[in-house]
Amino acid sequence: MSNIHQIHLQSKRQQSVLEAQRLEQACEWIARIDRELQTEEQQALQQWLAASALNQQTLFEVAKLWDKMDALSRLSDLFPAVEPKISQQRRPLSGLAVAASAAAVLLLGAFFYRGDLSQLNTDPSSAVVAMEATYQTRVGENNTIELPDHSKLVLNTNSFVVVRYSAGARVIELQRGEINIDVAHDTSRPLSVIAGGKIIQAVGTAFNVDLRQDHVELIVTDGKVLVGSNAGVDMPTPQALAKRLPQTALAISKGERVDLDPRGKAREQVQKIDAVELAASLSWRSGNLIFRGENLQDALAEISRYTDIQFELADDAKLKTIHVAGMFKTGDVNGLLEVFRSNFNISHERLSRDKILLKYAG
Repeated sequence: MSNIHQIHLQSKRQQSVLEAQRLEQACEWIARIDRELQTEEQQALQQWLAASALNQQTLFEVAKLWDKMDALSRLSDLFPAVEPKISQQRRPLSGLAVAASAAAVLLLGAFFYRGDLSQLNTDPSSAVVAMEATYQTRVGENNTIELPDHSKLVLNTNSFVVVRYSAGARVIELQRGEINIDVAHDTSRPLSVIAGGKIIQAVGTAFNVDLRQDHVELIVTDGKVLVGSNAGVDMPTPQALAKRLPQTALAISKGERVDLDPRGKAREQVQKIDAVELAASLSWRSGNLIFRGENLQDALAEISRYTDIQFELADDAKLKTIHVAGMFKTGDVNGLLEVFRSNFNISHERLSRDKILLKYAG
């Protein structure tokens, strides 16, 4: 059912992969339930629900997000142990106008490249590893790098970083794009990510940094990080970065996110995020994009990060009412257009090789 293959990873990253798989499978089941299950599919769903209580929990969460609890009620005999809870759990989602009939799951091959990694002549077991290197990905690429201290760095599409290691500091300067990093524990050398005028520092944790035009989104998936400011300095000195940020600095913990303002004007409010939102935000690591009711224009802006194709919307008010829920493969433009045609009633016109106009078919 899922085309995300199991790989051997460290335990906390393995857990994230399993959560992403479970969410993908739940999305698939909701889409199938919406168009009525065949007998053999009902049996398969029953087996999947019985395999793990988390499968059932995730299915309920996705059903609520897509406003599909009625669909689960029709199949309540597949999970009689929780039948009384179905009607209780159905409640409207304020602020999330999900067009449930438009929910779709597209399961085609992932479209991304993996670049060759630079080989570093360093001894990972040494307490002092000095190096400087740059890594980048093109549009549509996704690349994983193991750093000399065994930290794992994943670059999303169209990203560029400068990595500098010294005896006293580990520094990753994110100049463009998005990264996810699993930091090897080393209390003697803090790891600092420099992004958009901010210093994000940890000694052993996991977090995601997305550098946007007007803000830096930070999501912590394990441990705790501290956030400081460059105070107008493009690149702090290695000596400064070898020092730990004060405990009075902004602290972000596991399961929290914050939008950081490079200008220092907006209030930086830390927010809790649930497991479903976390899996959706980091689904790019598996070559997927998960939408949970975003409007069409915002969904296209995210999709456009993974392709050179530019999308334009026709001047039609109906297009502004369409909201997207489902899973898509990054970079699969042809599959995307087919889903738009069959599920959203949106046709397209190719204006040029790299420009597509989307219209409401009526």
